[in-house]
Amino acid sequence: MKEKGRTMKAGKELLNEIRSMKDWLVATRRALHRIPEPGDAEYETQAELCCILDTLGIPFEKRGTSVVALVEGGRPGKVVGIRADMDALPVNEAGERPYASCHKGYMHACGNGAHRTVALGAAKYFSEHRDELAGSVKLLFQPAEETTGGAANMIAAGCLETPRVDYVIGLHVMPDIPVGKVELKRGALNGASDWLGVTVRGKGAHAAYPSTGIDAIMIAAKVVDALHTVVSRNVSPLQEAVLTLGTIQGGTRNNIIADEVVMTGTIRTTNPQVRADMAERVRAIASGIPEALGGSGEARIVAGYSALINHDWVVDLIAEEAQSTLGKEAIVWREKPSLGVEDFGFFLQERPGAFYHLGCGNKAKGIVEPLHACGFDIDEDCLPLGVAMHVGIAARLLGVQP
Repeated sequence: MKEKGRTMKAGKELLNEIRSMKDWLVATRRALHRIPEPGDAEYETQAELCCILDTLGIPFEKRGTSVVALVEGGRPGKVVGIRADMDALPVNEAGERPYASCHKGYMHACGNGAHRTVALGAAKYFSEHRDELAGSVKLLFQPAEETTGGAANMIAAGCLETPRVDYVIGLHVMPDIPVGKVELKRGALNGASDWLGVTVRGKGAHAAYPSTGIDAIMIAAKVVDALHTVVSRNVSPLQEAVLTLGTIQGGTRNNIIADEVVMTGTIRTTNPQVRADMAERVRAIASGIPEALGGSGEARIVAGYSALINHDWVVDLIAEEAQSTLGKEAIVWREKPSLGVEDFGFFLQERPGAFYHLGCGNKAKGIVEPLHACGFDIDEDCLPLGVAMHVGIAARLLGVQP
């Protein structure tokens, strides 16, 4: 791929212009931070987003609690999608910040308010520079990232069509990365997550006469032991995979042979073939061992989020933009993927693109709390940096030729 010439500002010149909107970005982020809501119930958030978009003169559509907005350039061209998640976590915010959550029991402890602010900042910039824009920028404000995987629902509802999105980008703030830096990774950045349920059935009997029953707890113990060999003996040590059993329930009384045991857990992978192979092996263990011991068993695996696998050439393009805008020293290359999930991966299954991390931590200011913590916060100096990155990346993508 190669770039055509671009007419918009670039690099540090672009960043200097965007820094002039910092006060607006801070006010916007704080307004959004105050109104955290759970997945698929982001009604107040949606209303606030629509009000901001109206003020900016940007047309939008609402579907459920999602919002899809479009900034059309002065000249025809491709379409770049910018995704920003909307929902919050069931966390009580600590501290007495003036912009703290107004909704007891919920908090933007994952930085989603910052993600939306950066996307809105990019939309504001592009709306003010339409004549320089060849193509369009589509804003994808997505519900339920933290819960049910709202990305898949948005895609099914047609958010990548009319007009058709050619490329898609997104970011996540990271407090363990200092403000002023971005973290990049080619290939797999986040893992897939599948729900696992295993049921083992035996035959109940009096504990004094075990030979008259089939002990489901004893069988389950063998199954647990075998399941913990799936990764160590069936997956290459060069691949990322985790199988964790989180619950186990069985039996009714101390003097009764249990007739059933139910276990639940999670399977995390980054490679689609490893994901399929592990599922096959888990099902074989869950049925084969109980049968060999006189009982029966089965595994139920429910697909969750897909792995987030970046397109390498887009990552390289983001690296070029980071070097131009923030400086070569600003780039942090991530060595290994996370097995935590991020449903932006569904977008990357449909269109070329990439997801990157924006540093928001600052030890000198005491901004060190991790994601999902009740004391989480960001250094708001990261907001104009994120806007400049989004604008620069989108401009580069709009100029790409096959």
